[in-house]
Formats: sequence, C-alpha cells, structure tokens
Amino acid sequence: MRKILAVVGMLAVMAVAVAAQEHRAVKETPAWKSLQTLVGKWEGKANEGGKDHPAHVEVRLTGGGSALMHWMDPGGPYEMITMFHPDLDELLATHYCSAHNQPRMKLVSATPTRLVFEFKDGTNIGPHDGHMVGLAIDLIDANHHDEEWSWDQDGKRSTTTFHYVRVAQS
Repeated sequence: MRKILAVVGMLAVMAVAVAAQEHRAVKETPAWKSLQTLVGKWEGKANEGGKDHPAHVEVRLTGGGSALMHWMDPGGPYEMITMFHPDLDELLATHYCSAHNQPRMKLVSATPTRLVFEFKDGTNIGPHDGHMVGLAIDLIDANHHDEEWSWDQDGKRSTTTFHYVRVAQS
C-alpha cells in the first residue's frame, strides 16, 4: 500500500511540474518582431535645450521571450527602464521613470519602420505631476534607430529625440 501511495504521489508531483511549464505563447505580431530587432547595446546622443547629451541604452529579451527590457542610462543618474510586452491584442510599454512614476503606454500605430506608443494610464501620477505620454521609435536600419520621448507637464507637451547607433548585438 505504501508503494502504491508513493507512486501515486510521484505521478501527481510530475503532473504539477509539467503543468507549471505550460504557458501561453507570446503573440508574434509584426510590431513585436520589429521591437525585438533592438536587442543589443546602443550609444548615441539626445538634444535637449539646445545641448547634446550622451545617451546609452541596452535592450534585452526577458521572461522567456515574453518581455523586452529597454534599460536607459544604465548606472547613470537618470537610469530608467521601460518594459515592453504583448497583452492579448495590445502591445504595451511601462516606463519606470526617474520622475518616480510609472506611465503605461500602448501601441497606437505601427509600420515596418515606425512604432508609436501613447499614454494609456499610470501609477504615482498626481494631477500636476509631469510624466511621459508618448514614445515613437524609428527603425532606420539594423544599426541605427531614433526614439522620440514625449513628456507632459500641466498640459504642456515637450519631446526629446535620441539618436542611437548599435555598438553590440546581444
């Protein structure tokens, strides 16, 4: 009897382990595939207030290929992470900002060379708190891309454009 219970118990554990490994496949849309071409390390510049500033970004897949991490200014004073991921029929971007809020944007327009995200909602955003409201990514070629980040402060929108060159493929 003990042997039978041990075998049944072992089968139950194996069934739970197999079920835990099953997961929903990531919806492979053209926009999601385009975004994945950014995986790697990038160097560039941003023009803000008439001055050029160095810019660095690292992009990597995580979560078993279900999310893309966009790590801006790694280790720097304005380090920020944006997590991109499909959510059923939407492609979302949650931006963990140095302004201490987390705006969430959804893809509103996509062509093979341009992805446009607009504000959907967010956390830690008060009525007069500045926050990101838009992101457009222009895929120029395999080694160049631009990012236009839009910020809203009390109804006034401003945009900073980053120009990146790939320095390493991941």
